[in-house]
Amino acid sequence: MQRQSHLLTLPHSPYFCMPESVGHYEDFMEHTVHRKAGAQNNFNIHFVVSGKGYVEIDGERHALVAGDAVLYFPLQEQTYYTSQDDLWSCRWVHFYGDGLLGDFLVNQELHLSQLWSLRGTEQWIAAHEELLAEAEQHRMLRPHRLSTLTYALIALFAEQAVPRTTIKPVSSGNRILELLPLMQKEAVQPFELERWSSLVGVTPHYFCKLFRAVMEMTPMDFITRCRLQTAKQWLLERQSASVGQIATEAGYPSASYFNKRFMEHEGMTPTSYRQLYNNANK
Repeated sequence: MQRQSHLLTLPHSPYFCMPESVGHYEDFMEHTVHRKAGAQNNFNIHFVVSGKGYVEIDGERHALVAGDAVLYFPLQEQTYYTSQDDLWSCRWVHFYGDGLLGDFLVNQELHLSQLWSLRGTEQWIAAHEELLAEAEQHRMLRPHRLSTLTYALIALFAEQAVPRTTIKPVSSGNRILELLPLMQKEAVQPFELERWSSLVGVTPHYFCKLFRAVMEMTPMDFITRCRLQTAKQWLLERQSASVGQIATEAGYPSASYFNKRFMEHEGMTPTSYRQLYNNANK
């Protein structure tokens, strides 16, 4: 199966980013690409949904499997191809933009590696499908929509991609991603590391290590962010509740400790936050 849409390249694009082409290949035995250095002046994300393939970098061959991706910057040499024993299903997008696009990708440190793995794949696949469908159905009739969907795809990649040199997501990592909504919902309750690690089926020590690899933060950092988000909402919605009451209900042992953590994350006290946004809404 081949789905691909090649679009008109705008010489003076007013948009932050635009797709040059976007597509989805599945069970395509002939999928072999080799572009010499300087041949293609746009960015290229090539993501493996299933199956297996290879990418060659500086004469060394690397295997790509489900969840892996290769990111090329403009003018880089590109060599990648499907395995003939396990044909890959892959999604790809070539994109370009103004100078700020390159600055954004460099600031996200995406220039430091060509090989990546995504911590979570469902959102990226859904965003890619939305972009591909837009390109297939409307071509260049809605350029603002194409740019918006391309940016969403790039932003998700920047958020979820980890270099292949770090711990790769495994089935336990996927279970951590599935656990996040429940952890967020119960964040104001006392945090019990043993309980959460048992739900994933690993030891508390490995749970912390795996959580950091998947989320780039500790479990307690995640719980703290969830508690503070809840507290911020309550500060504005529950005007009659004191800061101390909200601190207790948000899972903090004291108002002073709540104030300290709130100041660290928001740069102001809970009282100042409440006053600031109450005045803004008058």
